[in-house]
Amino acid sequence: MRSVFCGQVNESHIGEEITLCGWVNRRRDLGAVIFVDMRDREGLVQVVFDPDLPQVLDVANTLRNEFCIQVKGKVRARPESQVNKDMATGAVEVLGLELNILNKSAPLPIDFNQENSEENRLKYRYLDLRRPEMTERLRFRAKVTAAVRKSLENQGFMDIETPILTAATPEGARDYLVPSRTHKGSFFALPQSPQLFKQLLMMSGMERYYQIVKCFRDEDLRADRQPEFTQIDIETSFMTAEQVQDVTETMIRELFQELLNVDLGKFPHMSYHEAMTRFGSDKPDLRNPLEIVDVADILKDVEFKVFNGPANDPKGRVAVICVPGAADKLSRKNIDEYGKFVGIYGAKGLAWLKVNDIDAGMDGIQSPILKFLPEAAVSELLTRTNASSGDIIFFGADNYTVVTEALGALRLKLGEDLGMVSDEWKPLWVVDFPMFEEVDGHLHALHHPFTAPTNMSAEQLRANPTTALSNAYDMVLNGVELGGGSVRIHDQEMQATVFNILGISDDEAKEKFGFLLEALRYGTPPHAGLAFGLDRLVMLMTGATSIRDVMAFPKTTTAACPLTNAPGQANPEQLVELGIAKISKDSE
Repeated sequence: MRSVFCGQVNESHIGEEITLCGWVNRRRDLGAVIFVDMRDREGLVQVVFDPDLPQVLDVANTLRNEFCIQVKGKVRARPESQVNKDMATGAVEVLGLELNILNKSAPLPIDFNQENSEENRLKYRYLDLRRPEMTERLRFRAKVTAAVRKSLENQGFMDIETPILTAATPEGARDYLVPSRTHKGSFFALPQSPQLFKQLLMMSGMERYYQIVKCFRDEDLRADRQPEFTQIDIETSFMTAEQVQDVTETMIRELFQELLNVDLGKFPHMSYHEAMTRFGSDKPDLRNPLEIVDVADILKDVEFKVFNGPANDPKGRVAVICVPGAADKLSRKNIDEYGKFVGIYGAKGLAWLKVNDIDAGMDGIQSPILKFLPEAAVSELLTRTNASSGDIIFFGADNYTVVTEALGALRLKLGEDLGMVSDEWKPLWVVDFPMFEEVDGHLHALHHPFTAPTNMSAEQLRANPTTALSNAYDMVLNGVELGGGSVRIHDQEMQATVFNILGISDDEAKEKFGFLLEALRYGTPPHAGLAFGLDRLVMLMTGATSIRDVMAFPKTTTAACPLTNAPGQANPEQLVELGIAKISKDSE
């Protein structure tokens, strides 16, 4: 039906007769002449209908936005004064010789030129996706997946599918369950990730596997979460953690070079401990120059209990953030608002100290807590933070977790509010994570229970589980975790030890992971892998603020689809066939 895309018409076509198909993006009626900006997925081109062909002009006069049309016309150069340098096709236009309305459009329920509610955008997603911004994001996403496949296949990886209907496994979120008609009362689970299957593929001798795969998690949503999302899943045999990092880093660097013309360079490495200490996050945004500085040793002997209590508590932390040049930028009202902000993370308040004139000693310092601080302690604080005149120092003093999370969040907010975040790409690897974390007196796997410890035997792990580091690694870019992975456990004794530490009984382990434990008996090779969040990656690369804007048909924050009205009710016959009884809301 067409001979060329609208957005690809250029000066090489001048003098040719072409056929276009697409939508009316905008119509301008100048009386004797009608101009139509015609759009398809490749972009816009201007079509001109003039009075020399009155029958065609009459049809053009009926056009409205989003009419689907076919145009046959002749390409000509625009007059020099009318060249539009903001359009890829701005040097040419098409003189319309024939016009066929393929389908009319009713008045639009969304406005292409103004902000629409997200609910309305998702309800009429097929219209929302016509917007050039949305079309380009999906085109870019397609380029990303093509480049990923190309990079991995060039490195010897095979694309292998794994099951969608599987057994429930503890991955850290609720499973989506699918009832079985043939096994009444039993359920499949949708995979939160293909973790066990990719390990089984390594046990099968595949050695290098990848898959761009759907994953499902029934969890509370936010900008970077969806109930179903896409993962770039990678697993290898006979490769160390460092080799897996090299392979995947190469893939990401090639991706940015090819699609954005950006050289990310070699990724630095940072330990989990350093990341949490300096930045209050295991995915630090290195574009932000602010850092957290520990000062418990300076304040442990002051008479101010707010400081000396946590400073002398092994589980406490006293730390500060020095904000350059903020003394004149932040009012007392601003500071009070930041105090409320850190309260979200459990902080009881936000002490502060303004450095008005560093050369004036204590007379140059302003703070409501200054009377509690000896001059020597203030002097040492200024030295340790490299403070200068015009800076503000914010304090955190509480248990380690509260201070770390509160100051980590404050660091990000201050950097954003004060325009301190640089416009560049800052990747890194975060490594040396703790093997376990303690929650309510019980140990939980920080990543998942199939992660191997670093340089420890099963016996050593049993003796010192709280000090063990996992052989895990996360790739972080601009404060976003792009992907995470680890060396997996390939030894039956080590896997049993980890299950035991996590409180998973032998019977429970056999019920949920019996096939994996059995497979570990038959010459399982050392293996390691990593999984990237494709949606997050595309969100970052396109500058979108939500993964919903880089997915064709996402769900809302309540995990619903306004377009199809899913989830919906099942009819009673289906429920009977599946052996499911519906409980009324009153019963709940």
